[in-house]
Amino acid sequence: MNQSRRTALVTGASAGIGAALAREFAAHGYDLILTARRTDRLEALAAELAKTGAAAQVIAADLADPAAPETLMAEIARRGLRVDALVNNAGYGVPGHYRNSTWKAQADFLQVLVTAVAHLSHLALPGMIERRFGRILNVASVAGLVPGSAGHTLYGASKAFVIRFSQSLALEAEPFGVNVTALCPGFTYSEFHDVTGTREQMRSMPSFMWMTAEAVAAQGYRAVERGDIVCVNGPVNRGIAVLAKLMPEPVALAMMRRGSRRFRAPE
Repeated sequence: MNQSRRTALVTGASAGIGAALAREFAAHGYDLILTARRTDRLEALAAELAKTGAAAQVIAADLADPAAPETLMAEIARRGLRVDALVNNAGYGVPGHYRNSTWKAQADFLQVLVTAVAHLSHLALPGMIERRFGRILNVASVAGLVPGSAGHTLYGASKAFVIRFSQSLALEAEPFGVNVTALCPGFTYSEFHDVTGTREQMRSMPSFMWMTAEAVAAQGYRAVERGDIVCVNGPVNRGIAVLAKLMPEPVALAMMRRGSRRFRAPE
């Protein structure tokens, strides 16, 4: 990699918003470190990015392993690389009711969406502060700004954590030239709903509710460069977030109750 170029580490870079964010950072002059579980997809993306002039290295990692963040950062250091921008994007959903899932499934989920986000940020931040430059983009969700729903029980809670964590870290880091942003997309065209088995339910959502991964990524990149602490993607999602703040909680919960029945995958 060219040491004169900055480097972005993108987790969950094999598809969807993660791959789009990798392309977005590459388009703005970053080299990439791509990580996820699916090495074949990462290598295909690295080859694609190389054609644009961005160097990309692949390091396979499963962030459900508590040791993965330290192992990943140690491998980055071993290769003589640094992390100027950290994109905590890796994530997924555990569909169905909480009582019907195993604790292992929920613990792995928390490890990936909560603990790994905090751990990687903790490992990357000192170098950013020392260099007086850094970008941390944490992919949260508009689900973290509205009341919880039945099904995907820990999803909204995990994203609410990411938002609050990003806010606190942003205030700590901004004096050192480090911008921290929580990116809050809503419904996004990706494989997320295929993995969770809710694609058929999502087909009934009106098209204006959806955004492309590319649009989400472009807005996220601009937000972290500006130093926006929370970026809610698109006017529809911003409207939802505002309504959730203004609406009495019993009314909001009643709406979520109806919505949960409508869009939850059958068990």
